[in-house]
Amino acid sequence: MVVEHLLAAESTGVNGTVLNGALLLALPLALLAGLVSFFSPCVLPLVPGYLSYVTGVGGADLAEARRGRMLAGASLFVLGFTAVFASTGALFGYFGDSLAANREVISRVLGGVVILMGFFFMGWIPGLTMREFRFHKKPAAGLVGAPLLGVLFGVGWSPCMGPTLAAVNTLSIQQATAGRGALLTVVFCLGLGLPFIFTALAFRKALGAFGWVKRHYAWVMRIGGGMLILTGLLLVTGMWASIVDDMRSWTDGFTVGI
Repeated sequence: MVVEHLLAAESTGVNGTVLNGALLLALPLALLAGLVSFFSPCVLPLVPGYLSYVTGVGGADLAEARRGRMLAGASLFVLGFTAVFASTGALFGYFGDSLAANREVISRVLGGVVILMGFFFMGWIPGLTMREFRFHKKPAAGLVGAPLLGVLFGVGWSPCMGPTLAAVNTLSIQQATAGRGALLTVVFCLGLGLPFIFTALAFRKALGAFGWVKRHYAWVMRIGGGMLILTGLLLVTGMWASIVDDMRSWTDGFTVGI
């Protein structure tokens, strides 16, 4: 009987996490935010340099390097910044739980911030430039220093990731638990990190794709900024909560098999 109760509780917890309406809506946005951050002008041009540093392979030799080493270096780098961002997301989720009584007001205020971030992302706020916090002391190049470089990348994140990550952290507050906040930022890191890993595995082909993206940077920034503005408008108008309630009602009858 005790085992049955534990299994039932675990199933309920899984269903509440996976099928929660707010998560079903927020997770794709978090993944897209990560992808947009990767293809932004502040991250994409630095990818070859990061890959060279975390693998210990010279830039001219990246295309010929062993895939195992490239995969290991890129994965350790991604794990480094994922640890930082997931901790941040958990913190925002925890405060969301603590501030639940005022969530409607907070949602509208943060929605306005996200809208401003969208305009900033597109470069439409005069007088503000995209800057990046950098650490002058870098870890040793190669696999040993890869996770530490990822941590430094996460702590002093690139400026183009600031607006998208801020939007994800805003959604973390809406999720109202540290666990769900961490989950959202982990999904954001998947969107940001998987392209790093794919690039490491197919460096020569990825360079061709990067060239196409660089020629269309304006559209990348417009799409990313538009996504942020739309999310902010949903929060400000209260439509986010309405959509979440509708999606929650759609998923109430579903269960996740374990």
